[in-house]
Amino acid sequence: MKTDKIKGQGAVANIHNHFIKNRYEKSIYDDDFEETVAKTEILEVFPKSIVNPVKSPDLRMAYSMNPYQGCEHGCAYCFARPTHEYWGYSAGVDFERKILVKKNAPELLEQFFKKRGYKPEPILLSGNTDCYQPIERKLEITRKILQVFLDYRHPVDILTKNALVTRDLDILTQLAEKNLVSVSLSIPTINEELRRKLEPRTSSVNTKLQALETLSKNGIPTHVMVAPIIPGLNSMEILNTLKVIAEKGAKSFGYTLVRLNDTVEPIFIDWLEEHYPDRKEKVLNHIASMHGGKLGEKNVAKRKKGEGNIAEMIHTTFRIGRQKFFTNEGILPLATNLFDGTKGEQLRLF
Repeated sequence: MKTDKIKGQGAVANIHNHFIKNRYEKSIYDDDFEETVAKTEILEVFPKSIVNPVKSPDLRMAYSMNPYQGCEHGCAYCFARPTHEYWGYSAGVDFERKILVKKNAPELLEQFFKKRGYKPEPILLSGNTDCYQPIERKLEITRKILQVFLDYRHPVDILTKNALVTRDLDILTQLAEKNLVSVSLSIPTINEELRRKLEPRTSSVNTKLQALETLSKNGIPTHVMVAPIIPGLNSMEILNTLKVIAEKGAKSFGYTLVRLNDTVEPIFIDWLEEHYPDRKEKVLNHIASMHGGKLGEKNVAKRKKGEGNIAEMIHTTFRIGRQKFFTNEGILPLATNLFDGTKGEQLRLF
């Protein structure tokens, strides 16, 4: 297959950035283009702030932060792809191969904590692109951020697709002892063949499940996002996935219906054509049936519920799975009463 030429590539091409007037596109499978995009480029940026208010009503976090922009994981369906266009890049190959890093993120977080009158609320790490994507192994920005959360006794929720999170078990266990952390692992499929195509540079299914078990056994509250659900690809796995993650110690789970907003739509369509041409039309028709004939949906209420028989079937299956495999109380709210805006500085004196 063509995809064997570039290991771990998700997008098939660089989709045009609609903010840019001129247009130049070439497939990554053209010989003279392959060499220029196959290698990841790391670009340092210098933001003035790192914590962002969460305005979406379907997220329970008040704030989120992202030490990286762009993501090497290469998930074809990723809702964050269009944000790369604001930086002047494509939501396609560029999103996976031009990674913007914010090395000053730990310092900016400390500045945020020291703001006069700040009242602590859990911060989601990350809300956009993965804080444990491959470059984190080398840069350790996320690890430094977690140390700041621990120093200031501030609650943090982590969302990742990468088992690299277990590297920071020493910090995570200390946070968990004070009820200051929860970890959500994204596991949309337990089919390794599908995982390799759908999210090519994430951890393998077995490695994710091992990470889930390790975190749970070390007293760290774990949640799993079985998301997104793509009818015709992973929708038939729901009950098996819930059974497996419950056995590995997950306390709760969440899910979303796939939606292909903006430039995610052509990227995902090209991905289907490359990997599942025989299922392409069926999958796209099923997705459209959940969103009033469209492949995308931006309305919060509509995108959560969807519409039609397929959406209802998915909701029903999850309800059955919850009743069958998840009878515990889930994850309790994180503590906010331990925060001290001066504590970080005091600890550094010792």
